[in-house]
Amino acid sequence: QVRLVESGGGSVQAGGSLRLSCAASGINFGINHMAWYRQAPGKERELVASITSSGSTYYADSVKGRFTVSRNNAYMRLLLQMNNLKPEDTGTYYCNRPTGFGGYWGQGTRVAVSS
Repeated sequence: QVRLVESGGGSVQAGGSLRLSCAASGINFGINHMAWYRQAPGKERELVASITSSGSTYYADSVKGRFTVSRNNAYMRLLLQMNNLKPEDTGTYYCNRPTGFGGYWGQGTRVAVSS
């Protein structure tokens, strides 16, 4: 049974940094293309960054140069280093794979960036 547990969120001032972590279980993590998504209050969930099983990465234009996605297959963890945070980065961050896990989403981790 798939389980994704996001952590590392918090409240920071603009320009600050946070490192998010997603602990996965119940899946063959190493072979999965994984991604970070975020949902701002009142908005649709959007793709932030992704990383393939071979380590190729994708970033939304809004976070390029500021966020870095990585993975540790041995520990089944997906990571997101977020630097130079902006108020528009505020939201709840989730990890998942682009094709989903049958509609499953973890509880997410909240990020609040103040100006």
